[in-house]
Amino acid sequence: MKFLGFSFVAGLVAALGFEPLGFWPLTILGFAGLMWLVFAASSLRSALARGWWFGVGHFTLGLNWIATAFTYQSAMPAWLGWIAVVLVSLYLATYPAMAAGLAWRWGADGARGRRDGMRFILLFAAAWIITEWLRSAMFTGFAWNPVGVAFVDTRFADFARVIGTYGVSGATLLFSGMIMLLVAEPRRKRLIWVGVALAGAVMIAHFTRGEPLAAPDLPVRIVQPNIGQQDKWREGFEERNFARLRRLSGQAGEEPRLLLWPEAAVTDPLQDERANPYYGRQAEQLRERVGRIIGPRDLLLTGGITFQSKNGVKVTSATNSVFAMDHRGRILGRYDKAHLVPYGEYLPARPILSRLGLSRLAPGSVDFGSGPGPRTLALPLVGEVGFQVCYEIIFSGHVVDPANRPAFIFNPSNDAWFGAWGPPQHLAQARMRALEEGLPVLRSTPTGISAVIDADGRLLHSLPWRTAGAIDARLPPPKPPTLFAQMGNVLPFVFALLLILIAIGSERIAASRKGR
Repeated sequence: MKFLGFSFVAGLVAALGFEPLGFWPLTILGFAGLMWLVFAASSLRSALARGWWFGVGHFTLGLNWIATAFTYQSAMPAWLGWIAVVLVSLYLATYPAMAAGLAWRWGADGARGRRDGMRFILLFAAAWIITEWLRSAMFTGFAWNPVGVAFVDTRFADFARVIGTYGVSGATLLFSGMIMLLVAEPRRKRLIWVGVALAGAVMIAHFTRGEPLAAPDLPVRIVQPNIGQQDKWREGFEERNFARLRRLSGQAGEEPRLLLWPEAAVTDPLQDERANPYYGRQAEQLRERVGRIIGPRDLLLTGGITFQSKNGVKVTSATNSVFAMDHRGRILGRYDKAHLVPYGEYLPARPILSRLGLSRLAPGSVDFGSGPGPRTLALPLVGEVGFQVCYEIIFSGHVVDPANRPAFIFNPSNDAWFGAWGPPQHLAQARMRALEEGLPVLRSTPTGISAVIDADGRLLHSLPWRTAGAIDARLPPPKPPTLFAQMGNVLPFVFALLLILIAIGSERIAASRKGR
């Protein structure tokens, strides 16, 4: 039992590397501890249990912000949020358990003659890449905080241009395994070769940065109104909301501007598909009102919603959208969020769960419908623009239309739900997408953290959490497509396969030496 406790503590330590703490050396040490514990396990069952308890500790601490979301939902008690954190962590812990079990079975099972430290860490790193990707895909996926994100402020993150975030996670496991081997099997010669390989890979990634491409030298103004979730949907708050958006949007200048508002900045529908002309006129008047805030040559990208109706009478669904609008209130383009949040934007198995008293965390009884996926819109003033609404930005390899590459990604978000830990973690993941794709990312959120991120993932400008204000900046240029942007998540799988082949090769070399 004490080893399970050590595994839980190792998971807690590894989680300290993520924002807002950012103690990334502890992430390396936490994973080194996990690998030592799994390598020392006496059975497959023990290895699985140690990996699982590591995951429970890791995700419970790292995802504590989920509990905050329940404090804004009067239909459900706040304490249910902490139960949700634990339940989610119990499920997510199955992925570290799988990685631990696979690595132990093929790299540390002494009964089968497979106990070899180098082979073990190679297989653990490969298994982690695969299981971390599975976590992002299974049951709609929850890709929050892959290990590689903890290193977004280090040169190690440059590796993401080549093999993506999941590949950086695998490289982190390799490095942690080297530390483990220094304790368990101090064969320095082999460790030196692994270290040289890692250093060479990082150098290759660094020298694949590329030079910036041509881009419009355009003023950008990002608005952060600091409107909390407790007020956003409150009846009668629309006027204060509009007044704050108007004030922070500022006055139009001599140059045309790109003006960016957060997710669902406009809470009433900007489009309404119901047949009754009254609803259509209401949406039109709202668009005209929004248009009067911006200058005659400005372009506004704002979060909003659309009411959809199958029969023309009743609202049957809605879309969480980004609208491109001009000063006349005309819609020049619309992107509909595709990757929706279960329980946030729709209630799974609604007929059953609603009878149990459960509801969506966002107000309203109508579920949101999903859009077609990453799209690039050709817009006046700015050219080709990609969109990812809120949570969509966390899905590595799924943020850009590969057939129509944009010049930048707009990521409007509402992080007001997620306490002090969620917003900086969300920002770090947006920075990894910029680095992977070689594209700037512009973020506008109601309460923070709004930001301008360049094509190397660097934070150029930001507004602190819970601060009203605006960012005035110039649109950063894109870079040529990175290797990852061209091939996507095939590359981390190629990396994992390479690690497996090296592990197999080392096993055969060792067997041939024994046979001499």
